[in-house]
Amino acid sequence: MSDSGGAVSRLDKPQAPADPPLRKNVNFQLLWAGSVPAFLGREIVGLVYPLVVLAITGSPGWAGAFGGVQIFASLVCGMPAGALADRYDQRRLLLLVETARSLATSSVAAAYFLHELTLIHLLLVAVVLGAVQPVGGSTRMLLVRSLVPGRQLTAALTQEEVRSEAAAMAGPPLGGFLYAVASGLPFLVAAGGFAVAAGCTFFVRPPARTAGAEAAGGARRPQQDELPLLRRMLVGLHVLWRRPLLRSGMLFGAAMNTVGAPIILVVVVQLRDQGVGSGTLGLATIGMGVGGLAGALLVKPLHRMLAPGVLLLSVGAVEAVLIALLALGRGPWWVAGLLFLMGLNGPSVRVLVDILIFRQVPDEQRGRAVAACMTVFGAGSSLGVLVGGQLLQHLSPATAVLVLAACEAVAVGIGLGARSLRKAVWPEDMHV
Repeated sequence: MSDSGGAVSRLDKPQAPADPPLRKNVNFQLLWAGSVPAFLGREIVGLVYPLVVLAITGSPGWAGAFGGVQIFASLVCGMPAGALADRYDQRRLLLLVETARSLATSSVAAAYFLHELTLIHLLLVAVVLGAVQPVGGSTRMLLVRSLVPGRQLTAALTQEEVRSEAAAMAGPPLGGFLYAVASGLPFLVAAGGFAVAAGCTFFVRPPARTAGAEAAGGARRPQQDELPLLRRMLVGLHVLWRRPLLRSGMLFGAAMNTVGAPIILVVVVQLRDQGVGSGTLGLATIGMGVGGLAGALLVKPLHRMLAPGVLLLSVGAVEAVLIALLALGRGPWWVAGLLFLMGLNGPSVRVLVDILIFRQVPDEQRGRAVAACMTVFGAGSSLGVLVGGQLLQHLSPATAVLVLAACEAVAVGIGLGARSLRKAVWPEDMHV
């Protein structure tokens, strides 16, 4: 009798409703759809900005300085961005970011068509774009997590990677084509993309925080808010630094960014020196986007086959070889093929960083941890772009890529000495 009663009670127990398929998650899909033209616009002008700076100044050093200024602004604003993302409405922050990008990019288009575009103007725009980048990155990552159930997060992040890599594939050739038509046209198209993203973000409606989440966040929020501003901003970095695995993964990722950030600039200068036109140059750089799009299909297989640290170190070793092969300078299609192979690894590494680092941080500190990690990555990118520009100013592109390849090889060697990275395993609750 007791068994029967137990069976009845089990049958009567309410079952938790199953999560709807990710494709039916209207808020996530709206956010994602709005981000498509924004990411495409970013890739379009990412190719065109160095070309415009080179046209105005004739100096690869200034072209590198433009990227360095943008990334340095991201670095300076990175820590405050995390505190903002943890404290304020993430949808409104992202809306402000997309609006600022649209206005700044529109100003470049207007200045070009009015024949008033100057290097100072471009550098000021680089500051604005760099300053809002960490705010947008942190808030987008947290907003996605609020819209998507945990069991579907890896699928959502993979969909985000597909968007990013498709934009990276289509953006450069489209940018080269638009630049050939009129130098200001790529900026006009990109500004429109940012405006569309702002409009879609406006209509996203994140769910209200649950009582449990409020309690968990509220238990620590007062103590954190009593800390001095600088210490509040450094909470995320402290959380990452005190754990050997997170520290090693963050530093190795920053080293990879240092080497990888100037690669497109090197390719642009190398192909320009070979007399390659802007349209063909854009088609050559499409290789990395095509590789990234194909690489999205490799996320699950690579994560099943390799432990996270082994995967990260293997990617670094392979990229050192591929970067060195750029020195052969055998034309745009050789470059496109190497960029394709480099791009294959990108999605797996970015999802790896999310799983290995960001998921291990408490919810109420995650915004600052994400911003801290992105700031360290940005520091690597800033250093890489500045150094890359100076290498191109004083060395041939072939010699510059050999120096970058050697730096990557050194980083892999140091990473092999980090036991926490070599022995890292995937979290037990990960479902890829």
